[in-house]
Amino acid sequence: MQLFGGKQHLNTWLEEAKQGKYHGQKAIFDLLSPKMYAVCVRYMGDREIAQDVLQDGFVTLFTKLESYSGEGSFEGWARKIFVNTALMALRKRDVLKESEDIETAAGVAGSPTQVMDEIGYKELTALISELPPGFRTVFNMYVIEGYSHKEIAESLGISEATSRSQLLRARALLQSRIEKKEY
Repeated sequence: MQLFGGKQHLNTWLEEAKQGKYHGQKAIFDLLSPKMYAVCVRYMGDREIAQDVLQDGFVTLFTKLESYSGEGSFEGWARKIFVNTALMALRKRDVLKESEDIETAAGVAGSPTQVMDEIGYKELTALISELPPGFRTVFNMYVIEGYSHKEIAESLGISEATSRSQLLRARALLQSRIEKKEY
């Protein structure tokens, strides 16, 4: 993470924010909001809803700021808060109620093709945001955030098989849309 004034400024901002001072909170917001908004959009698939999740995430971040120990990356610590905030919003919307276990899933495409290499970041991000919520959530958690199927299952209250099925279906749908040049 590129800091405007280096780690010293971040530490100053963190101390100010912990004390409830506007300057520190604003500096942290300005530093994190572009990346965390992108995380929220990726999970929610809707920019307006993502704005709400971003706001909720910052409320949580500033509420829990005292628990940040200074160990490890502050951005990584913050990212977990925003991912969890997005997951809570998705749980409230019950996005996985239509999910199927992998054992009952049929017709899932095989391995990805070279077409994936031909698509740019913006096009891929747009395609991911258009995935059905359950597919998008599992895809983001597994491929982008690096969660295991076990962690995804525990976080979303689904089975590991459902997590695998959602990932396979997400990949197949993305592959199909890319091959058909639907972006």
